[in-house]
Amino acid sequence: MGSKILSIIIPAYNEENTIAQTLKKVLEVDLKELSVEKEIIVVDDGSKDNTYGIIKDIPGIKVVKKENNGGKGTAIVEGLRNVTGEIVLIQDADLEYDPGDYPALITPILDGKADIVYGSRFMSKKRPENMKLKFYLGNRVLAGLTNLLYGSAITDEATCYKVFRTKLLKQLKLECRQFEFCPEVTAKLLKKGYKIHEVPVTYFGRSVEEGKKIGWKDGVQAVQTLLKYRFKD
Repeated sequence: MGSKILSIIIPAYNEENTIAQTLKKVLEVDLKELSVEKEIIVVDDGSKDNTYGIIKDIPGIKVVKKENNGGKGTAIVEGLRNVTGEIVLIQDADLEYDPGDYPALITPILDGKADIVYGSRFMSKKRPENMKLKFYLGNRVLAGLTNLLYGSAITDEATCYKVFRTKLLKQLKLECRQFEFCPEVTAKLLKKGYKIHEVPVTYFGRSVEEGKKIGWKDGVQAVQTLLKYRFKD
């Protein structure tokens, strides 16, 4: 049997300070021992800085350029249209997550033990040392609400590191535009009866001053999204 392809979607908006180093780390990950090749798809979501200028000539990646900023959800949907691999993984462009965790994230799918894997920031540590209290509390609320509404037992609903069998993700009719990709995809899959397998991952939180874009309004939208899909056919 030949190698499988892991398609890595990287939404990027105004990430000129971190995108080059992120891509270096992603390119350096060697998955040959798992008989897996990487397909790297960077979606420049209408960046107003030099993000596109940095990525457009880097060999080994596919670049999708959007003229206007539509949000992380729209960038992921656009990236999904370009995926050819059997497995798809979401990677942020800001160095908060370590691509060195890829083997642990994809192995349960390769072994046939899972169709969906989330990388949890809270399995090895109750609270990552560099995660601010407000983000920690927000994450705990979202995970708790998800488990209450959908009968699941996950520890990290809002993690960036989400990995899927591609055909499973493509069959969902995603409506997300912004950060509500996470609660929408989680809600829809759990409602269909799929189980989410979690593995611990490392996390290096950054501050708003360093470019973190998510805020309290996104948390409210996440709650609304979880409620919406619980009761929507």
